[in-house]
Amino acid sequence: MPLPELIEIVPPTRPVRAEVTVPGSKSITNRALVLAALAAGDVTLEGALWSEDTQVMIEALRKLGFAIAVTPEPDEPCNRRITVRGLGGRIPHGGTRASPLDLFVGNAGTAARFLAALACLGNGVYRLAGSPRMHERPQAALLAALRQLGCRVESSSDRLPAVIHGMGTAAAAAPRRCTVNIQESSQFASALLLCARTGGWQVEVVGQDAETAPYVTMTRRLLEVFPHRGGCFQIEPDASSGSYFWAAGWLLSAPGAPTNKAPVPGWWREASPVQVRHWPTSGWQVDAAFPDFLPLPRTVSRRDQLGDSILTAIALAADAAACPGRAADEGVVFTELGRLRLQECERVAAIRTELTRCGARVVEAGDTLTVYPGRLHGATLQTYNDHRLAMCLAILGLNVPGIRLHNPACVRKTFPSFFQKLAAPPPAGTGVTILNAQTGGRLREDELFAG
Repeated sequence: MPLPELIEIVPPTRPVRAEVTVPGSKSITNRALVLAALAAGDVTLEGALWSEDTQVMIEALRKLGFAIAVTPEPDEPCNRRITVRGLGGRIPHGGTRASPLDLFVGNAGTAARFLAALACLGNGVYRLAGSPRMHERPQAALLAALRQLGCRVESSSDRLPAVIHGMGTAAAAAPRRCTVNIQESSQFASALLLCARTGGWQVEVVGQDAETAPYVTMTRRLLEVFPHRGGCFQIEPDASSGSYFWAAGWLLSAPGAPTNKAPVPGWWREASPVQVRHWPTSGWQVDAAFPDFLPLPRTVSRRDQLGDSILTAIALAADAAACPGRAADEGVVFTELGRLRLQECERVAAIRTELTRCGARVVEAGDTLTVYPGRLHGATLQTYNDHRLAMCLAILGLNVPGIRLHNPACVRKTFPSFFQKLAAPPPAGTGVTILNAQTGGRLREDELFAG
């Protein structure tokens, strides 16, 4: 049975000690799928995420003509072993001007951007389209860069839907060069870099901290170690998804355990009663640093300190129980949040609105939120069809009675088993009771999967 439209999180009444697993990284999985398709031989991805965002990528690659085998992995229900038959840069299928090959990307920013660049390597005509929200999200800087490379791109708004006329991979008389601005999204640069080796492209990245942008750095490091001639590649767990369980451990600690005077940096990774297995140590994922931000510092930047897990930190900052020793007038300042406005929803306004429903004091000024700790109360919250927003608000329910969430199934985008993990008995989960808020009945494990 599917998740009901409205659920309620019931705070646990006993201490919890757990060691949970989280699915593979969405960012790495979708990058690796593109590189596997371009490889010269079969590539097997171990620990790959199996969720809405990666499924739309796989379906698009299959439509392009790539053979892909998918098998379950026993240790994590939302992971798969995925084998892609790479064709050395050749893209088998393409449409015509009269009948373009349609590629649907849903609301997956990685799929929308990466497939746009990949389509330029084909020899046909491709039409990329997605959900209504995806058609609102920025694409202009990427499309401009593709045009600089010589690719013909048709779009009435420089967003999706767009029609891309592939130009193949034949060597040009001179190197093809482009400059891409990542002010709105670093995925623009990653899309080009993933395809640059095959296309013979030279890509200059400019804009917001171009040389140190965390997700561009991830792409460059992946390119260095990926088995381009075939082989196996292990995908590490998703650090953004893991942040919810580090936050759960923080909220579920025995009274007085958290302190604003951490003994040594990173101490919470050892002390937390809720551990995340196989925590990433590669340095590729900026959100792998999340446990090191507990207790929360005075300021946190979205630019270079945390990625999507900054939403988890914002939610924690509103609950006085998560900020021991911090005065009510001593807020945490979250800066450089502009990109959050351009993602699955307008996340800055959304999280401010929903935390305010719970009694939080949140001040928005430009692209900064200042969040003051206080005593929160239960409320019925909207999730804006945004997986990250749903999960970080759900964590508040571990401490605040009466937290209800509309459309919890939106977590299918990156973490379909999230609510199963919350409800699973320790040590595999936190043992939280989750109710159907409309009937009051406790939801079984099979009713908590967002399939």
